[in-house]
Amino acid sequence: MTSRLFALVLTVIVGWAVAARAEVVTDQTLLVNKAATTVERLRRDASLQRDLEAKLAQARAVLVVPDLVKGGFILGAEYGTGVLLTRDAAGQWSGPAFYSVASGSVGLQIGVQDAESIFVIMTDAGLRAVMDNRFKAGADAGIAVAHVGAGAEAATTSNVGADIFAFNKAVGAYGGASLEGSGILPRHSWNAAYYGGNPVPEDIVIARRLDNPQANRLKDLLAR
Repeated sequence: MTSRLFALVLTVIVGWAVAARAEVVTDQTLLVNKAATTVERLRRDASLQRDLEAKLAQARAVLVVPDLVKGGFILGAEYGTGVLLTRDAAGQWSGPAFYSVASGSVGLQIGVQDAESIFVIMTDAGLRAVMDNRFKAGADAGIAVAHVGAGAEAATTSNVGADIFAFNKAVGAYGGASLEGSGILPRHSWNAAYYGGNPVPEDIVIARRLDNPQANRLKDLLAR
């Protein structure tokens, strides 16, 4: 009787642990699926499609943020969670590494914006700036960011040779989302939940030691 009771308790504990882990993983899976939907939606957008297709074909990496929320009254804030993927010389995309994007500002501002954003990273310098969290320095990052959409055109002289192209589809009072002045930090707990162990972003997007088949749709959409 005692052994049966022990076995029952053990089964319940193991079941609870598995369910708890599944719930955590679901958060990451949901974000990856939303990122895939963002890529799909922006690639269909007539105002972005041509430029986005051209840049993705040459991209070194992408940072996809499905919900970049910005709002404020005098004091402003911007926050979102995104996924970073790199593209190798053969055109193969890595698994996604999870990052948070956050910034604050002071000035005359009012409103709320929810943006779907794809930051197409064209150079190794741009990729390293994202991974090293150098955008918190704003212009001191030394990386050129060009904005496409919302009246901005990619094929302008000032945007030639940009390290990163920002594509946004936003609803609300603000203009397009931006990386300048943002803190871009890896979400280690999310990467651990999605892949297991304690990976750092370099393990996922540079060394490519880890992958997750749940990201296949996102990678396929980027590769098309």
